[in-house]
Amino acid sequence: MSGDLDGPPPPLGDGLFTHSDDVRARLDTVGHLVDDGTATALYLACVLRRPLLIEGEPGVGKTSTAKALAQALGTPLIRLQCYEGLTAAEALYEWNYQRQLLAIRLTEARGRQLADADLFTAEFLQDRPLLRAVRHEGPLPPVLLIDEIDRADDEFEALLLEFLGEAAITVPELGTFTAVTPPLVVLTSNRSRELHDALRRRCLYHWIDFPAPERAAEILRRSVPGAAAPLIGSAAQFVGRVRELDLDKAPGMAEAIDWVAALTALGVTRLVREDVLRTLSTIAKSPDDRVAVSGALDVLVPAAAPASEEARKS
Repeated sequence: MSGDLDGPPPPLGDGLFTHSDDVRARLDTVGHLVDDGTATALYLACVLRRPLLIEGEPGVGKTSTAKALAQALGTPLIRLQCYEGLTAAEALYEWNYQRQLLAIRLTEARGRQLADADLFTAEFLQDRPLLRAVRHEGPLPPVLLIDEIDRADDEFEALLLEFLGEAAITVPELGTFTAVTPPLVVLTSNRSRELHDALRRRCLYHWIDFPAPERAAEILRRSVPGAAAPLIGSAAQFVGRVRELDLDKAPGMAEAIDWVAALTALGVTRLVREDVLRTLSTIAKSPDDRVAVSGALDVLVPAAAPASEEARKS
């Protein structure tokens, strides 16, 4: 536990990024491709020591970006998965009641009695993700991923404000824990509900779109190295066109990767209608979406199929 930090945060040490181009290059080495906007947002979050709120449709790579950031830096990833009803005890800290009870019984067996102050000490404190990030010791900050914050309740957002603004957590019985090396905080949201202004003000902001077909093809090429080049190109185009349909859930990159992997496992090297139909469950995740995609195949498949004889032979 340390005192409050005074003044601006200290400069970042060796091992982090020198420029947004360095962010792209380092993430590239761990197999994660980002555009200039995402690289710049990550760089500024590191330099300014500000939490970064990333929003976008499900499947655009928000969570994988935080994971890749930790991997590229060689620092721990601490993940808090949000959900309705998430409590402070699950996110910040809780007391180890079993150990406290055991301590009481052992003390009573020796003819003594424990005071309340003896039970609420650091020895009995259990770190949950946020306190673990604050108490992290090491030359590099950990990456704290607060995933799908929009799934949590309004009350939980209020709990985050001290942490996001000061990299600190107050435990009433012990005082305030302030991070010596503030974590790199990435929050993700699918916009299932609107977040409060107080939380947004404490964060930098970035929106991630679905990747363009060219970048989607490069992601598919890396993720499914055994896939044929014509299949990758046509699949990337096909998925992009599918997202223009009125669907319950537009396919993200995770679905696109699963689809190309399934097609490759079946020996498919170029996209044809029959193969799309028998693998549709990898990209259409509801009965209505399946009907919508099936009904549009006459338009989608010809547009996505390789046009040249050379491409068909490769």
